[in-house]
Amino acid sequence: MSNEYAQLIIKNGHLIDPANNIDQIADIKISNGFITAIEAADSIKPDENSQVIDASNLTITPGLVDCCARLREPGLENKATIQSETIAATKAGITTLCCPPDTDPVIDEPAVVELINQKAANSAHSKVVTLGALTAGLRGEHLSEMFALHQAGCVGLSNCRNPIENSLILKRAFAYAATFGLRVFIEPDEHWLSAGGSVHDGKIATRLGLKGIPVSAETIAITRALELVAETGVSAHFGRLSSAQGAELIARAKNEQLPVSADVSAHQLHLTEQDISSFNSACHVIPPLRTQRDLEALRNAVANGTIDAICSDHQPHNSDAKQAPFASTEAGISALETYLPLCLRLTQQTSLSISDVISKMTNSSANILGISAGTLSVNSIADICIFDQDEDWQLNENSINSHGKNTPFLGWNFQGKVKHTVINGQLLFSD
Repeated sequence: MSNEYAQLIIKNGHLIDPANNIDQIADIKISNGFITAIEAADSIKPDENSQVIDASNLTITPGLVDCCARLREPGLENKATIQSETIAATKAGITTLCCPPDTDPVIDEPAVVELINQKAANSAHSKVVTLGALTAGLRGEHLSEMFALHQAGCVGLSNCRNPIENSLILKRAFAYAATFGLRVFIEPDEHWLSAGGSVHDGKIATRLGLKGIPVSAETIAITRALELVAETGVSAHFGRLSSAQGAELIARAKNEQLPVSADVSAHQLHLTEQDISSFNSACHVIPPLRTQRDLEALRNAVANGTIDAICSDHQPHNSDAKQAPFASTEAGISALETYLPLCLRLTQQTSLSISDVISKMTNSSANILGISAGTLSVNSIADICIFDQDEDWQLNENSINSHGKNTPFLGWNFQGKVKHTVINGQLLFSD
């Protein structure tokens, strides 16, 4: 939104705001970066100082909140940068991204947080929040300066998939985080069981001659963490679940009133180990794609609330990262552009409503990160995604704005396309 306009008015759109149980045709008025009014359709009258978006036949939701996206900067700017990926996120309707601490240098001191914040501010597109390292250098040996990281703006702490082999160190880390009211973000992995693996440990791995990663690598790590959550009282978020058994453990923990939440990557809800059967390295992801039974269990866990959020798990790579024998390729999918359409596809293939799905991408994610986002409340910051729920399109390299073009979804036909993105009240993208 250019400075000549005093306000932005979005008219006649289908407003879906799960946080406020709103599902109606409405107008939205935005002034000075905030939502100042939400009224019945065609009731807010623009003046000469208003910029107007006609959202007739379009869906208006809170800006999407992605609770796990690798932006590659600092450290791997040859793959992508904060600027390139925040611009791509804006075009995908994602207004806030959460960056894990496995950058180079690791996010284990305030200076790195400040660097990332400055780069994101200079890009002036989607917002970036950070997780701080749970242990110094992510080495699993000494606790990080957690409170300093929190003061610098980190929304939580994680060791990513780097092992903390000593359970006493993990317990102390959880206890220390709990004293500051900090949430720990866990990517459950028992390193000794998963080391060297690249696919699900099953019949397809055997047939292809690839080393498998058993489900127990996930479940043992979850079980150990849950025992320590129960002892320390720390709030814990389990990211990127991949198995039916993993989801079961989280469901049991929630029934026991433990302070836990969980997410799943969008691709885990649409792909299985069958998709790698021709050594398709685009499907090399960690945790690996598992069985059809696991996929269905994960979808059920999303539907029944066991899994609180869906993330993109965005990991952009250069083209040569996927051009090697399967096990030697780098894991991960460039996932910003397919985040919304893959989630919308769930409304056609499951019992989930569009409001259910949008909740997993907005207010639920924001609650996990502990940030003020994911809602269209009056007086809230105007971060808004506007999309055409019915527009058909096909994913190709030209439609991927991220620097990374590595995705198994090239050539897929999708329904649902972002038309406008508003961040801090500014119209930053229009298709």
